[in-house]
Amino acid sequence: QVQVVESGGGLVQAGGSLRLSCAASETTFRVNEVGWYRQAPGKQREMVATISTGGTTNYADSVKGRFTITRDSAKNTVYLQMNSLKPEDTAVYYCNMVITIWGTKGYWGQGTQVTVSS
Repeated sequence: QVQVVESGGGLVQAGGSLRLSCAASETTFRVNEVGWYRQAPGKQREMVATISTGGTTNYADSVKGRFTITRDSAKNTVYLQMNSLKPEDTAVYYCNMVITIWGTKGYWGQGTQVTVSS
């Protein structure tokens, strides 16, 4: 059974940093594109950053220059380094991994809360 697990959330003051991790339950899975998304209370889920198998990255305008997405393919783990955090970054952050086992499908993690205090 495929599991995607996020970690690294927490409470931080504005201007601070956090690093989120997203890991697949097995390193033998083929992990394709991975994306970080977030959902604030009362708002729709939005894309934050994505990274392709080849390392091509894409960011939401609101986080460009502050967030960095990277991947360790050997560990099937993707990271989101978040710097210069703002209160408006407060949300539940979700990871989506597109994984090929017998077919190709996107799998969501359970989410990790990030709270930025002013």
